[in-house]
Amino acid sequence: MRLKNVPGSREVIAESHFVIHNPEENKGKWAGVFGNDAPLHIEIGMGKGRFLMDMAKLHPEVNYVGIEKYSSVLLRAIQKMEEEELPNVRFIRMDAEEITNVFGRGEVERIYLNFSDPWPKDRHAKRRLPSRQFLARYDEILKKDGTIEFKTDNRLLFDFALEELEPAGWRADVVTFDLHGDEKLVQGNVMTEYEERFSSMGNPICKYIIRR
Repeated sequence: MRLKNVPGSREVIAESHFVIHNPEENKGKWAGVFGNDAPLHIEIGMGKGRFLMDMAKLHPEVNYVGIEKYSSVLLRAIQKMEEEELPNVRFIRMDAEEITNVFGRGEVERIYLNFSDPWPKDRHAKRRLPSRQFLARYDEILKKDGTIEFKTDNRLLFDFALEELEPAGWRADVVTFDLHGDEKLVQGNVMTEYEERFSSMGNPICKYIIRR
């Protein structure tokens, strides 16, 4: 369970220069935020930021934006950045539904969805990050050849995500129901906190890479 209420977290976020506080003002202008024209990759629901920051260290030629809605979780990412500042990483505290107000058409090269909330009740299906409703939002901000990478240990959510692809006009380049059992796909795989925990328990990790 993610902590959602840490005293003082909102104040720390408000004062952090790692956080973009009025992100909609940068729509279509994220190159100016980083001061370069490097490709832009975003992670939606970044948690404590381990995956994003590890990716940023491995790929200094890419700019990364992490999106997290919970202040207490974002606080942990800020604390990590204070220990090891990375010039190619910025954070946003916001709900994922707002991404089309924050990123311009074709501005993002890649989207990462890692261990997203499954929203198990049927009436909440449209809130799931791999739903067709969210795929329509991603379609607006991704470059023509842009991709989405989704990882989860929740097989029901993954099956749902696969079923959403064709009706939404997307196709899968890669699908695996056991990422860590695939010698080819697991090469270079950067793990999240959840992935490390679940895989150590023997839970198979599902992954897809999709494009339009």
